[in-house]
Amino acid sequence: MFYLLLYPLREHWSALNVFQYITFRAAYATITALLICFVFGGWLIGRLQALQIGETIRSDGPARHAAKAGTPTMGGVLVIAAIVLPTLLWADLGNRYVQLCLLATVWMGTLGFIDDWLKVVRKRPKGMIGRVKMAGQIGFSLVLYALLKSAVADDALVTQLAVPLLKDTFIDLGWFYLPLVVIVVAGTSNAVNLTDGLDGLAIGLSAFTFLGFAALAYVAGNVIFADYLNIVYLPGAGELAVYCGAVVGASLGFLWFNAHPARVFMGDTGSLALGGALGTVAILVKRELLLVIMGGMFVMEALSVMLQVASFRWRGGKRIFRMAPLHHHFELLGWSETQVVVRFWIIGILLLLLSMSTVKLQ
Repeated sequence: MFYLLLYPLREHWSALNVFQYITFRAAYATITALLICFVFGGWLIGRLQALQIGETIRSDGPARHAAKAGTPTMGGVLVIAAIVLPTLLWADLGNRYVQLCLLATVWMGTLGFIDDWLKVVRKRPKGMIGRVKMAGQIGFSLVLYALLKSAVADDALVTQLAVPLLKDTFIDLGWFYLPLVVIVVAGTSNAVNLTDGLDGLAIGLSAFTFLGFAALAYVAGNVIFADYLNIVYLPGAGELAVYCGAVVGASLGFLWFNAHPARVFMGDTGSLALGGALGTVAILVKRELLLVIMGGMFVMEALSVMLQVASFRWRGGKRIFRMAPLHHHFELLGWSETQVVVRFWIIGILLLLLSMSTVKLQ
């Protein structure tokens, strides 16, 4: 909004020329998101407590989690607001990439909100039926693919898959790219949701991952940097750095209240929104495979659940982990909640650095 309203006035006031710089607007989107969380976080927690919207703790989880019962949940509403509002203020709203990310945030956030509402307010322990939730995720994936095909000038670029570490190497998947979009969007949203089981874990890892994608989006949208780094140039993709900056700010702002001991949980409202948006950004900047590395902790959490279920079914009730997702396994090994979270953050930072190095090495 500021970009569309103020930048055209630069001829009358030269100071407004600063709005052309993506880095300037990304920084202020981050700050704005932080301030929204700081200003409204306490008020939201109070409202959730007044409405008795508290978390129900699974009976088969670690025993020490029982003390968290009743902690306000659905705080993802604050995360979504702190993403959407700064993006509307600081990004170029005519940019198709930004529009798609906002759509992903609202669509997946709404899906998570309904799931939380059914569990917390309607007292349905399982919330939304699994196949209905999956239908919502697949539905967005189909819309994303269709909008991409209609928006990108180079139609062939949409279905191409960039290979990390290999210069100018792409795999054209054709129609098989559509199932990949479904896997990336649904898989990432569910992976972030599974990771959101300890205070500050998922929201902290989200901040690191979106910070990396902010940098990737910026260089992909800059013809000079893209040529220097031998990556595909995507006109307009740099504007995603503003959106990603807002997500980083929202994540850090929410972490202020979500750090152990958490005063509020984001619930499926926040985790599905963040995961769906993360998968969408990876698709838009053509870094679907790199997402597996940069978001490696999310991948490991999801894989631990799949391996645990497969082992239990096919090995006569035997388990690989003491409990899945993976963070619960380490809790039962004797790690404190803070140890698990901080150590997973450290691994997440290492994976971020590794991912960024692959861009330079190709």
